[in-house]
Amino acid sequence: ADASVSVSGLGQYELYLNGKKVSEDFLTPGWTNYEKRCLYNTYDVTEYLQQGENVVGSLVGSGFFYINRERYRKYAGAFGYPMLRILLRISYTDGTTEEIVTDKSWKTAASPLNYSSIYGGEDYDARLEQKGWNNKAFDDAKWKNAVITAGPGGQMAAQVEYPLRVMDTIKVKNISTPFPGKSIYDFGQNASGIISLKVKGKAGDTIRITPSELLNDQGQVSQKSSGGPFYFEYVLKGIGVEEWTPKFTYYGFRYAMVEGMGVLSMEMLHTRNSAPSAGSFECSNPLFNQIYQVIDWALKSNMASVSTDCPHREKMGWLEQAHLMGESLKYNYDVFHLYNKIVDDIIDAQLPDGMVPSIAPEYVQFTGAFRDDPGYGSAAIVLPWYLYKWYGDREVLLKSYGMMSRYAAYLSSKAEHNILSHGLGDWLDLGSNEPGVSQLTPVSLTATAFYYQNIKLMGEIAKIMGESADVMKYDSLASQIKKSFNTQFFDPVHKVYGTGSQTSFSMPLYMGLLENESDRDDVFKNLTDSILVHQKKITAGDIGHRFLVQALQDGGASDLLFDMNNSTETPGYGYQIKHGATALAEHWSGPTLDWLSQNHMIFGHLMEWFYSGLGGISQQEGDLGFQRIKINPQITGDITWAKTSYKSINGMIKVDWKRTGENFILNADIPANSTADIVLPLSDVNKVRVNGILPRKHKGIKSIRVEDEKLVMSLLSGSYHFVCESNL
Repeated sequence: ADASVSVSGLGQYELYLNGKKVSEDFLTPGWTNYEKRCLYNTYDVTEYLQQGENVVGSLVGSGFFYINRERYRKYAGAFGYPMLRILLRISYTDGTTEEIVTDKSWKTAASPLNYSSIYGGEDYDARLEQKGWNNKAFDDAKWKNAVITAGPGGQMAAQVEYPLRVMDTIKVKNISTPFPGKSIYDFGQNASGIISLKVKGKAGDTIRITPSELLNDQGQVSQKSSGGPFYFEYVLKGIGVEEWTPKFTYYGFRYAMVEGMGVLSMEMLHTRNSAPSAGSFECSNPLFNQIYQVIDWALKSNMASVSTDCPHREKMGWLEQAHLMGESLKYNYDVFHLYNKIVDDIIDAQLPDGMVPSIAPEYVQFTGAFRDDPGYGSAAIVLPWYLYKWYGDREVLLKSYGMMSRYAAYLSSKAEHNILSHGLGDWLDLGSNEPGVSQLTPVSLTATAFYYQNIKLMGEIAKIMGESADVMKYDSLASQIKKSFNTQFFDPVHKVYGTGSQTSFSMPLYMGLLENESDRDDVFKNLTDSILVHQKKITAGDIGHRFLVQALQDGGASDLLFDMNNSTETPGYGYQIKHGATALAEHWSGPTLDWLSQNHMIFGHLMEWFYSGLGGISQQEGDLGFQRIKINPQITGDITWAKTSYKSINGMIKVDWKRTGENFILNADIPANSTADIVLPLSDVNKVRVNGILPRKHKGIKSIRVEDEKLVMSLLSGSYHFVCESNL
């Protein structure tokens, strides 16, 4: 016989068969707009079945399905009371099958979970445990029959994204007792997760654990940056050593305050989307390796069922980071399934007039610019495009084309003379005021730049879809937007865009918005000069920073990028680390602004440069799925070596390089069914050896040319060892 079970517990569930937990998944199924779509998971449960009677049991938690007003909450609301739907299919050896489904014959009872909230924490009273409740010997006579409900209305759909799981166990690094009866456990790492507790004591003894990102001046936990009150509470049953792990909530924290006696040990369990690792990066600069780790912890902590803004205060799927951090995420993790799910969430969230709200699923409706910002809504068009570009997935364009077209039309309906003026602009840029709405860059500049990017992409996508009328429409509109953008924002005498802020220059440079390419060198020089005048400080915000990094890299200014980020003295990555950050904070000022989140990925765009700049791994123009790879490492600053890998859909791409004396050595692995253009930092082909021979004699090298005083070689798949005699 064999058996499978499909299960949807809303908000979340844990499923048991004959007393055994069916999977290690955490907070399943993924969260959605339950009125549009309800996810389910399917598991092979053949090994859990036994001869004779079998017992299926489940715990159901509220998740995002039901959020009450007790303790901390970002918002309160409900799609209904927690509910469960199960279909167990059994195929017998005689060829017959049986289906067992949830109906009114099922029994329910209150669990030891006294309180559970995705925002507020969880309480568990072990005295209320019913031993063997999920085994066949249990007497359920006192349990009530289940109530049948119509459900929230959403279509049932299989979960496509990887489930959340416990991905790391983090041991306590230090325990202090600043006040009697209050012990502070420091895990040394700010991460998303829960605690795992071992305790011993009398029945009724209570342990309360309050997690936090930061400590206040008195050494106490502070939830000012993360939302409170949030805590875990465990009431002992008083039998031997008791172990407990919360089931239906999580938080972002580094510290945990323990109140109560009898704790034998406590660990942090880091929970995240279990998307497999896709890449690695390391270099000779210790600060850059630390920056990589800090960004990576923010990526991991915010990869859930959606791409969250933070793992505590909001846990919302803010869409600007989904696309602006998309390239960085893709290099580190296989986000194909997660991003497809986010696209589904966007399709569900789109309003009848075509607007795409800034968060998806849209559990709470924000007002004004917080709900409608082209920098956020752009994910509607950019994410399907990225999935197509990174993984060669045409299906995502097919399922999204209607949604994308409606969003493009919505933007056009809001434009006046091809200029958009709504939104938050370059959110959290570094000006003289407190962090918030754009201070240095006109909102209309960022909004219109995104408008252009979206319409330009729609022309490309329409071409792929064979929609020739749409190609003409979008290409024509893109030309008009570009013209209007330059009329509005470009000073042709001084070659300055907008206010001359980092974002004002970077977005047009990166997006191809210059009307005359002959102005590019002057505009780029004005960008770099403005950075030098301000002592190489970063001022770009959440929206503009990615374009700043890319504009500088594309313009050949990786030396300047190195200098801007190889520093701990002004707000930026190094500054955050100097002040104790172990994950990337919501603002460049890091832990010095204790009222802002200390675990946000919104400024993690340097990760993209680590891979495509220092590591040199990117795609050639027009490539799909890394079949035509570009390898062009930026040799800059004090960096003497770098090692980078990225697992594309065709296989692992590896690049490692080092400079020793006057030699530059580079190793590259190109996977099967892929080719690569590799750029070497010299122009004399006679000073290069490949696997010990001259390049022209190597069968894997199909062509050699010189561009911008650098050698460019076209390689077939294989492993290459280059030695360049160069005066680097």
